[in-house]
Amino acid sequence: MNLTDRHAVWQNIKSHIAVFDGALSLIMFLILSVGIITLYSAGIDFPGRVEDQLRNILVAFVIMWIAANVSPQTLMRFAIPAYALGVSLLIAVAVFGIVKKGSRRWINIGMVIQPSEIMKIAMPLMLAWYFQKREGMISWRDYVVAALLLALPVGLIIRQPDLGTGTLVLAAGFYVIFLAGLSWRVLIGLAVAAGASLPVLWSVLHDYQRQRVMMLIDPTSDPLGKGFHIIQSTIAVGSGGVLGKGWLKGTQAHLEFIPERTTDFIFAVFSEEFGLIGNCVLLFLYMLLIGRGMMIAVNAPTMFTRLLAGSITLIFFTYAFVNMGMVSGILPVVGVPLPFMSYGGTALVTLGLGAGILMSIQRHRKLIQT
Repeated sequence: MNLTDRHAVWQNIKSHIAVFDGALSLIMFLILSVGIITLYSAGIDFPGRVEDQLRNILVAFVIMWIAANVSPQTLMRFAIPAYALGVSLLIAVAVFGIVKKGSRRWINIGMVIQPSEIMKIAMPLMLAWYFQKREGMISWRDYVVAALLLALPVGLIIRQPDLGTGTLVLAAGFYVIFLAGLSWRVLIGLAVAAGASLPVLWSVLHDYQRQRVMMLIDPTSDPLGKGFHIIQSTIAVGSGGVLGKGWLKGTQAHLEFIPERTTDFIFAVFSEEFGLIGNCVLLFLYMLLIGRGMMIAVNAPTMFTRLLAGSITLIFFTYAFVNMGMVSGILPVVGVPLPFMSYGGTALVTLGLGAGILMSIQRHRKLIQT
């Protein structure tokens, strides 16, 4: 093999290794680093949590690398099979799924999985594919079809019941529909209709879901029961002050007043130990993450990639907004993790897959230009 051939082989190998977007990777690395530091403090009474999370990060990294190597054209071919597989598994869960803590969310297919997680990516993938096929001739009927495609899996997920994941899947699909050009007049009409239907929605909520809403309004009505999470997390957030109590010095966390402090309520631990200044830095990092994702979406070459990148980026925003909102007591507790910070493998892999798709869109845009 001569020098020219070796150079060509190396360039081919390099093109499949150096697939990460520099700016997006740096922002994610910083948030993950903050997450590990916070998890070490939050999980000091749970040996092995940091090591487990590092393994989760490694798995998410591999998934992200694989996704970054898959071209948008190939992703389009996966849209229908991924959506069909996700819906089929959700139906299977409804029929013979595994029940844990009163919810039927899991299924055993040789290993126990939660199919609703698949829909966080499969849903925007399917709708982006649909609007790409209808580009240039989108009518109101297409928005109705898209809404029906969205309603089926969301209904199955909420029925489990899993309001948190159902909300995220609903948001992922809605973002695609909105970015595809849904009229503001329609949005206003939907908002009015949603407001008018609140009494009906209230009647179909499960008892525990109603209790979460009531605890948001007045958590002190059950301070040692349903309101305990919100009360203790808001105390932790407020007690951090401007500068925080210092790393490993959070009293609410280490005296075990904060439930689920390594997962859904890790933001309360961070706020107590790093205070308002730390929160501002963390918010700035999330703003950079969302800003970079939106730049990738704006510069994407096709309608499919623009809608997909925009939806995934706004899902990152939804994760962060809902989690921080529930920990701060301005939203009901719905079990949504803080992206790239909360302990857990499933959500981290889903987020890594989404980030890998963003990197694929950015990478292949550059390849097309060159």
